[in-house]
Amino acid sequence: MYKDTKVSFAGITDRLTLWENPERTFDLVLKVKCHASENEDPVVLWKFPEDFGDQEVLQSVPKFCFPFDIERVSQNQVGQHFTFVLTDIESKQRFGFCRLTSGGRICLCILSYLPWFEVYYKLLNTLADYLAKELENDLNETLKSLYSHPVPKANTPVSLSVHSYFIAPDVTGLPTIPESRNLTEYFVAVDVNNMLQLYASMLHERRIIITSSKLSTLTACLHGSVALLYPMYWQHIYIPVLPPHLLDYFISLLGFYSSLITAKHLFFVFQEITSSREVLEVLAVFHRTSVG
Repeated sequence: MYKDTKVSFAGITDRLTLWENPERTFDLVLKVKCHASENEDPVVLWKFPEDFGDQEVLQSVPKFCFPFDIERVSQNQVGQHFTFVLTDIESKQRFGFCRLTSGGRICLCILSYLPWFEVYYKLLNTLADYLAKELENDLNETLKSLYSHPVPKANTPVSLSVHSYFIAPDVTGLPTIPESRNLTEYFVAVDVNNMLQLYASMLHERRIIITSSKLSTLTACLHGSVALLYPMYWQHIYIPVLPPHLLDYFISLLGFYSSLITAKHLFFVFQEITSSREVLEVLAVFHRTSVG
């Protein structure tokens, strides 16, 4: 599967719905160590809360923390922050905000129903700093404070500690630059012509494949492009990054192209697109927009 030396990231995107009234600001925080080989799974080194018991989540989330071939990808290609999306049984999106450290070998991940990109990226930086300095008490106190805090209304200030403060974002409107990190990076990475083509394709609910040489750029551009649909929204599947263990599943769908894939408005972004001729043909048929 990994014969081609070129590295690219991709994913399947299809927006469903956000959880309007989540019970907590976040559900889970994980520290995950990357797998040593393709045949091994990532290892959870630490979690908060400690009594989190959803085994399905604990088994699936670590694999999304490293949606790339660790042996071939450098830290510069991955970037520090990226966000994957899981869809629960009620078709609600749950976001996995990630920060890679130790040369991409360790990932901190916050799982939440709230699309607070800037807030959680900043919190991830704070947590990484605490871990680097071995300030476990500060780390636990910050997480406990946020975990027990009622979900704040938009534009409400929240103080977790002396060094941790944020204002709850308003996610119901059109994002702005430079406040929106995703939108800012999208405008930097993608030229106007591709941006307009992508926007028109989404309005027509076309199947779209986006690739990027950098994972952080990929997810930022995906979330940024979807946010520009406001007050409309993407109503279908939404998977900004696809881990390697699910790539074969995606490729197998190509055999049912005329019936299955056409029936569902899929917006795919996946890894190793150059390793499959069938995938390249799909890229040729539908609008291809490369970012990064």
